Amino acid sequence: MTREEIMQTIEDENIQYFRLQFVDILGFMKNVAIPKSQIGKALDGDMMFDGSSIDGFVRINESDMYLKPDYNTFTVLPWRNRDGVAAARIICDVYKSDGTPFGGCPRVNLKRVLAEAREMGYTMNVGTEAEFFLFERDEDGAPTTITNDVAGYFSLDPEDMANDCRREIIETLEAMNFEIEASHHEVAEGQHEINFKYADALEAADNTVTFKWVVKSIAAKYGLHATFMPKPIFGINGSGMHTNQSLFNLDGTNAFFDESDELQLSKVAYSYIAGSLKNARGFAAVTNPLVNSYKRLVPGYEAPVYAAWSASNRSALIRIPAARGLSTRTEIRCPDPSCNPYLALAMMLNSGLDGVKNNLTPPAEVAKDIFKMSGAEMEEEGIKVMPASLKEALEELKTNPIARETLGDHIFEKYIEAKEKEWDSFRTAVTDWELDEYLTIY
Repeated sequence: MTREEIMQTIEDENIQYFRLQFVDILGFMKNVAIPKSQIGKALDGDMMFDGSSIDGFVRINESDMYLKPDYNTFTVLPWRNRDGVAAARIICDVYKSDGTPFGGCPRVNLKRVLAEAREMGYTMNVGTEAEFFLFERDEDGAPTTITNDVAGYFSLDPEDMANDCRREIIETLEAMNFEIEASHHEVAEGQHEINFKYADALEAADNTVTFKWVVKSIAAKYGLHATFMPKPIFGINGSGMHTNQSLFNLDGTNAFFDESDELQLSKVAYSYIAGSLKNARGFAAVTNPLVNSYKRLVPGYEAPVYAAWSASNRSALIRIPAARGLSTRTEIRCPDPSCNPYLALAMMLNSGLDGVKNNLTPPAEVAKDIFKMSGAEMEEEGIKVMPASLKEALEELKTNPIARETLGDHIFEKYIEAKEKEWDSFRTAVTDWELDEYLTIY
């Protein structure tokens, strides 16, 4: 969109309130809300905010920062229309006071990584599949872990009692120009998935953070709490964010497709798979960023625990969906929806490109169910196990050769600092499990 088109929409839709949105290092959406009188200034990138108030951004003596809007992310907010008065949002990049992009902005960082890939002759297309739970709230409005349905995979009414909520989420997303491909109830009670069309990597990251915001906002209208927490309930499936990704050549052809190959995969695709597997343990702290993430990455609940690849096997970390031609892609199955998509996509892209740059060859495809293989069989196949805790994942991130280069010095250091604090808080906490297990017998 152009500035003129945005200003015309503001008049046509009677937009009186405007949100300038950006994302912090941990992936939380932030915003500065302004009235209509300040929209022109905002669209010119002249809105300043105090960056020292955002965790992981800058020190107090470097606090003045600017929000530079991306006009293509402008959208009216359908659920914020009250008596004909509307609101809109636009996603911004964070700039320093000297007019240069801020390296601690995850969106700025992803744009840098994508520009480097383009210099190699590639663009990246991505489709994310973020699962979520809908839980009831208690009488005080606080979230519980009580689901409002007893439905299962692909269930229909009347078992799927969240149907109306999910339908309004879809209608809202479509009004915001999402192309919804499918929606359904997931495996666990109260768990759902809504799939929308893939896009280039930057737009896909924007869409993912927007999707999570819309889901939470519409769920709240129904008195429900939507959570993208990876494993909210012990003993049932957790929520993943399978990430479909492909490289395209600058002429618009799919760099992963080769009709002459047995699996119709190109040399670039095989090398990308190899790089992804090589760096999988190293990017886990970014794609699976919470202590809770590693309660999902355990055998028995369909979550990928083993770094292997397959054209069909869903127990492998990387699956190759059946579609070919322009739709040829890899599906990396370990990420969960609590991740910062800008950082996760940057790490996965550079991991795959590490394989392309170094002409790596992946290990043989694993066709059998890895969950049923013995340790000796996995060792023979060269299958590595993904980190079992955030602590282990952070150690892998710190020693991964491409991590600092991909995230940049600022994000790399601030991210590890924040996550080590999170781990230490968990490590020193006394949990209900410990009290239940030990209090009466010791």
